[in-house]
Amino acid sequence: MLNWLEQRTGFVSATKDFLTEDVPGGASYWYVFGSATLFAMILQITTGIFLTFWYAPSAATAWESTRAIYLDPFEHFVLSMHYWGATAMIALVGLHLLQVAIFGAYKRPRELQWVVGVLLLLLTLVLGLTGYLLPWDMDAYFASQVSLNITGTAPIAGPFIQNVAQGGSVMGTETINRFFGLHVWLVPALLILLVGAHLFIFRHNGPAGPANDDPRKLKAGRFWPDQMFMDTVVSFFVFLLIIALSFVAPPFLDQKADPTIVFQPYPAWYFLALFGMLHLFPPQLDTVATIYIPTFFLLVVLLLPWIDRSPTRTLNARRGVLASIFVVVAVLIGLSIQSQAQIVGLEAQNPHLTEAQVLASKPAAVTAPASPGTVAVAASSGSASASAHGATVFGQNCSSCHGAQGQGTPGAFPPLAGNPFVTGNPASVIDVVKNGKTGPINVNGQSYNGTMPAWKSQLDSADIAAVITYIRSSLGSNRAPAVTPAQVSAAK
Repeated sequence: MLNWLEQRTGFVSATKDFLTEDVPGGASYWYVFGSATLFAMILQITTGIFLTFWYAPSAATAWESTRAIYLDPFEHFVLSMHYWGATAMIALVGLHLLQVAIFGAYKRPRELQWVVGVLLLLLTLVLGLTGYLLPWDMDAYFASQVSLNITGTAPIAGPFIQNVAQGGSVMGTETINRFFGLHVWLVPALLILLVGAHLFIFRHNGPAGPANDDPRKLKAGRFWPDQMFMDTVVSFFVFLLIIALSFVAPPFLDQKADPTIVFQPYPAWYFLALFGMLHLFPPQLDTVATIYIPTFFLLVVLLLPWIDRSPTRTLNARRGVLASIFVVVAVLIGLSIQSQAQIVGLEAQNPHLTEAQVLASKPAAVTAPASPGTVAVAASSGSASASAHGATVFGQNCSSCHGAQGQGTPGAFPPLAGNPFVTGNPASVIDVVKNGKTGPINVNGQSYNGTMPAWKSQLDSADIAAVITYIRSSLGSNRAPAVTPAQVSAAK
């Protein structure tokens, strides 16, 4: 069988060449980061596939499906594995690049191998950024809003990129769908392609070995079994650490996103340095801190093989580069520690609900006690059931834009409470809810320019009738007559 396979594919000889390849200087734990990163990526793909079975990407279902995952022990464990796997993968890619930089393994003929590695780090960060939004809780919403707003400040293409990523002028179902598509399909596909390119270039150039330009001084070594053993040991340790952290410190789920509530977001650990740098500059120079400095830093890192003009890879010949690397790493760690301390202080001043309280709350009305964002459900009359259903549909589909009490979002979504259009001709209201509305409008002397999606493909006539009735009769001072499913069905 192996001979048959070898004659047709060359797989056996290729595997033998790979396993018996010489490792310059012999096996070393310095070289384990690449294999450990590859293992973390495989773990992320595996757990991510499982999570797509249970997650529903829309403003109406993202938080609810995430909550359901938290309530199932196995699903919650898989989510925790994915969360800590992301942390491990980002950390390992960073450590791998740092090891390559220290050893000078970016120098000729490995320049393109270094560039591909830096791009892999960027894609890994994009995966973390796009995945951060998907739970659609308070922190996910507001932290992602900060990221999108920063993107929009970039010159020339910034506003366009923000609009495309956001799916319009405000965050909602379109944003979740686009982030989900990026996180699950586009970025992983690009990541796999770049990993393939990285391995192909690595196989062509061979291992760089220690920072020694004289191969005669390096002892001989083989990938199998010594280096393979070290790679396996470290990857297994990473796996055990991820499992332990998944049990001991699973990710926190906050209340469902509500843009009408004041909330202090906190970034993921890998963006703490950027958060810290933002606080070092006055507001008028935010773009310098968030766009220009990071872009300049990225260009320097990408072009490092050509910037470093030292004739050899030895540590003595690259003392200036190594000192610069040490300073940059120290600054990044210092900014991250400072940012984390600030966040801990802010959270102490604005305590959140505990996760047990969040999970125990009803999905349609997860808000802090006595919060202005609480959805009120009328239950004092014979129509309590219908009113409760309308409030549920409103809480799941409308409150994230129009506010839990129908107060609206300034400049984007008009208030529904005290809105004469809402309590006016029911046929006009039904038409807007079913078919959507785009463009500027004026309500009570205020201008709004959001996008109202067409709900007829997502809600049935009974749901639309219930939510319109709830809005017309329960929000603020609204006391208009009910709308029936028959009226909704009759409308085009």
